[in-house]
Amino acid sequence: MSSITGRLIKGSMWLSLSRAVVNLLATLSTFVLAWYLTPSDFGLVALATTMLLIVTTVTELSLTQALIRHEAPQESHFSAAWTLNATRGLILCLLFSAAAYPASILYEDPRLFGVMLALGASVFLSGLANPRLVMLQRDLIFWQEFVLSVSQKFTGFVAAVLIAIIYQTYWALVIGALVSQATSVFISYLVLPFRPRITFSHVREFFSFSAWLAASQITNTLNWRFDYLLIGKVLGGASLGFYTVGSNLARMPTREATAPLTQTIYPSFASIRNDPKRLAAAYQRVQALVSAIALPAGIGVAVIADPLVRLTLGEKWAPAIFIIQSLASVYALQTLGSLVQPLGMAKGETRILFLRDTQMLLVRVPIIFVGLITYGMHGVIFGRVFTGLLSAFVNMILVKRFIGVGVFKQLAANGRTLVSVAAMAAGVSFVSTLMNAAVDRPALVLHLAVLVGSGAALYCGTTLLLWLAMGRPEGPETEVQRILAKILSSVRPAVRQFPAA
Repeated sequence: MSSITGRLIKGSMWLSLSRAVVNLLATLSTFVLAWYLTPSDFGLVALATTMLLIVTTVTELSLTQALIRHEAPQESHFSAAWTLNATRGLILCLLFSAAAYPASILYEDPRLFGVMLALGASVFLSGLANPRLVMLQRDLIFWQEFVLSVSQKFTGFVAAVLIAIIYQTYWALVIGALVSQATSVFISYLVLPFRPRITFSHVREFFSFSAWLAASQITNTLNWRFDYLLIGKVLGGASLGFYTVGSNLARMPTREATAPLTQTIYPSFASIRNDPKRLAAAYQRVQALVSAIALPAGIGVAVIADPLVRLTLGEKWAPAIFIIQSLASVYALQTLGSLVQPLGMAKGETRILFLRDTQMLLVRVPIIFVGLITYGMHGVIFGRVFTGLLSAFVNMILVKRFIGVGVFKQLAANGRTLVSVAAMAAGVSFVSTLMNAAVDRPALVLHLAVLVGSGAALYCGTTLLLWLAMGRPEGPETEVQRILAKILSSVRPAVRQFPAA
């Protein structure tokens, strides 16, 4: 366990650094592009991206997960994976390009034609990526992931920002995505050289594992993306732009706060899948730590959304405030059961994950559709809040089925975090009411700084007091102590190499 934990922590450190840089670039990109582009520009590209995502997910082969779970993949497995991905990418490029003109007629926007042609090229590029990179993830080696993620995000950021500043056109978003994808493919062969050959061997072997997982991904993508298509058609491009930017910013704090840990979870769970007690203990420890990070990040952004949007995006994006406030809270609460996906994959329960996603699709579609038709954007948001909370509960039930840990026990493991987050939210909201409404940029900066500082102090202080009052039990606090101790033990030898002044 110690070796796995050590590699997990080391991998998480690399991913933390990677996500910090990528998150900074993504945030800066959103803020800069939001100033130079219009909500309808974001809506246009989001519409095309959503259609592309649905098409690519429907044809997803899940080869990465199959290679991770394989006992001993050979060079022929990697070549077969490359061949299948490249063939799929070429076919999808042609089909998506052929659908570009009909889609532009359906949505009554001629600009959609060119955008879909460009994004079709991006999916072909993605099919050429190096499949051998999965071995680094399988072995919990992530420094190459840092190189890959940062380089592709940086080049895409530079391209998008330059075009936005110079030309102020939606093509900034499209070209940024293309440059990012091309960089990703190029760097994938630099960090781990590989010369693929065309072969269709091992197809049945891949599909025997991937079939249910691919079906689950299809329903899951339809579940979480169909609303973009509806909003684009019913409410128009500007509303879709608010919805896209608001949803992305709402998801960002939870996703970025937990990505370094969650990205290492599946290979870690897979390595101990045949030891039920060890797997259950590992799940509880990691899930509590993930929630301790994600809940304050998500809820915190929700309570400071108003000054945050007005400061970073400008007044024209004010309609996105309500979207961020609602969805950031839901994304945070969903982490209470979000690790069921890698847990189910590690145990080979992909059929159950597919059934879960199908059931949620059948519930979510009518609720959001009725909300949209009846109450417009607010109806969509209320529908997403309800179905998001329901999804978290369903995931916790599945955790009980997979490893025998009951729902109440899962909630109890996060008890101190939930209480501390509630205290933080209440305290920040109270402080905000005491401050005068900010009307200029310096006042917004001060307002935001006070709220962030108050929230951090309230959450950390409440958590520490509860932990001490309960006799310092095992939990996220002790996990943080262990992680810090391992980091310090790794840093001290390097520091000692420097001569004393």
